[in-house]
Amino acid sequence: MKYFLSRLSQRQLIRLYSLLLAIVLILIIITSGPLGQAASTEILWDTYGVPHISSNRTPDLFRAFGWAQMQSHANLLLRLYGQARGRAAEYWGEDYAESDQWVRKMGIPERSQAWYKAQTPKFRQYLDTFAAGINAYAKAHPDQIEDDLKAVLPISPVDVLAHTQRVLHFTFVVNPEELQATLAKADPGEPVGGSNGWAIAPSHSASGKAMLLANPHLPWADLFLWYEAQITALGIDAYGATLVGVPVLAIAFNDAMGWTHTVNTYDGWDAYALTSRDGGYEFDGQVRPFDTETQTLKVKQKDGSWQEQTLTIQRSVHGPVVAEPKGQAIALRVSGLDRARGLEQWWKMACATNLSEFETALKRMQLPMFTVLYADRDGHILNFFNGQVPVRQEGTFADWSGVIPGNTSKTLWTRIHAYEDLPRVVDPKTGWLQNANDAPWTTTLPAALNPDDFPAYIAPRDVLYFRAQRSLRMLMEDPKISFEELIRYKHSTRMELADRILDDLTTAAKSSTDPLIKQAIAVLQKWDRQAEAKSRGAVLFKAWNDLMDRSKLFAIPWDEKSPLTTPDGLADPEAAITALKTAATELLKNYGALDIAWGDVFRLKSEANNLPANGGPGGLGIFRTVNYTPAEEGQFQAIDGDSFVAVIEFSNPVRAQALTSYGNATQPDMLQGSDQLTLMSQKKLRPVWRSRRDILAHLKSRTVNFGKD
Repeated sequence: MKYFLSRLSQRQLIRLYSLLLAIVLILIIITSGPLGQAASTEILWDTYGVPHISSNRTPDLFRAFGWAQMQSHANLLLRLYGQARGRAAEYWGEDYAESDQWVRKMGIPERSQAWYKAQTPKFRQYLDTFAAGINAYAKAHPDQIEDDLKAVLPISPVDVLAHTQRVLHFTFVVNPEELQATLAKADPGEPVGGSNGWAIAPSHSASGKAMLLANPHLPWADLFLWYEAQITALGIDAYGATLVGVPVLAIAFNDAMGWTHTVNTYDGWDAYALTSRDGGYEFDGQVRPFDTETQTLKVKQKDGSWQEQTLTIQRSVHGPVVAEPKGQAIALRVSGLDRARGLEQWWKMACATNLSEFETALKRMQLPMFTVLYADRDGHILNFFNGQVPVRQEGTFADWSGVIPGNTSKTLWTRIHAYEDLPRVVDPKTGWLQNANDAPWTTTLPAALNPDDFPAYIAPRDVLYFRAQRSLRMLMEDPKISFEELIRYKHSTRMELADRILDDLTTAAKSSTDPLIKQAIAVLQKWDRQAEAKSRGAVLFKAWNDLMDRSKLFAIPWDEKSPLTTPDGLADPEAAITALKTAATELLKNYGALDIAWGDVFRLKSEANNLPANGGPGGLGIFRTVNYTPAEEGQFQAIDGDSFVAVIEFSNPVRAQALTSYGNATQPDMLQGSDQLTLMSQKKLRPVWRSRRDILAHLKSRTVNFGKD
């Protein structure tokens, strides 16, 4: 070697040393973590309890994500996985028997085994390591887990898929309560909560950069909780949120693009009425036998023993029998149960760097539902009505919303619509797209889609709820929206319903000589028509609205030709005035005043806080959606609505703010600093920290040891 070096000229030595230095630098980069730390897997926990997870090996990233979810939500996560097994009553008693029956009848445990086998080898490994991270945390920190939850351990990757399936297909696609309402022929009414999403193109943005609003509305408990995180490995650096127990981000953004979801007006299931005969059911003129299976449910008793219950499951060609009202069997059919790779699709969506790559991921069509709203740094925006929509022979959306005759193959769908069949808008002339759980036809106005171009069963076209009207109005009234304005619009508490009907209510009350009516109208006329904490009149208006039959409220119904000015006019002014007097009487009885402030009645509560709330039910046309339940002393406590919120501008660097309203943890030792209700009460978001420098500047703790199995 010395002889070789001695033969080289000075210039050649310099070139050689430069080459060696370059090789060393490349090796450092290859062996360094994505955030610049030495080669390893680590979690950096910021002061809001958000885990920033990085690894130079993707399987280790998933392992750390499983560990992180346990550190933040161990007890909740294990309870959810126990329920997804259909063995919750065995672990925790009779209260879970109904849940187990639903899970077993839907075939979730068996189907999840098949789903696991259907994964690609690489993604199956990711599921394995995610489950391994959960188990490693449980082994290292048994003191953090409630004793009655330890029976669920160890967790398998099949449990992860079972939980995902229970959440997506048997809570979102078909909900047991929604099913019961359909069987009872009850009107489910306007969706409670829901979600908002905006995608704004450079032409509609004050900065000339595309922007995205992610704003799902879900209950603040159980399997609906969002978990905020950053995940960084080779080929991915995504920030966003997922539902607790799900191993990939469901709403996310990176430096190049981002997306959000809303629950869409999607019908992916049908209840079929079967004609029973000779112990079977009629189908195309013949009698078919039920496929019958008997399972045993174990139910834990108070003394620690178990009682066995027999569960008989009958299945027709349509699906499992879920009810037998008056002796008639009702079978349930749910679409997409053969599409096992929804988690991998979300992963691929998070890895995308442009619209083409993102749509390649979307075209997998593995996610059962949810509208997709997308924006990127190239200035593209997209709205896609994603869903595993059955191909039906005929009929409208309403025709398929009730119980369907199950005695003929004419009503039995067997195929799913392709990506190209579904409503999709890219880069509209308006420069913006929105969805507030409305049908895809109003994603932008003037409309970019014609519902006549699609099957009539794809989505309804006979209603546009007031929250969606408020969403559309804000976008249409501001031709250039700034990042700060987007945050302000996101927090808008103005009631579109009040703007539509309050003048008519005032006119109807003019002829009244009742002093209480006059006092109530005076309060409503002074009111700012918002649900701010200090708004006076909002409580009275909501109390009045709660007494009205919304199906009979308006004289003029909604008209798709006048989407933002209908419905309108009081159908029954006399009934409206009677309801106003009743509401005023109740308010005086309960609060001693008609002009009590909204925030004195509606509260944001946690173990650490009891704060005045702002925002209210979406049915009032409030974009800042919060739903409440009765609490003590005449107050109401927020339990639903604004949950994870993110506002993103695809500038360089990306600009983003976010909030997880109820915090990012349920474990007692992780609660400190996680509660974000104070910011919610102030109508503020917090900065999103993504660079290593920013994360370290707001570091709470660091995890580098993830145990051994």
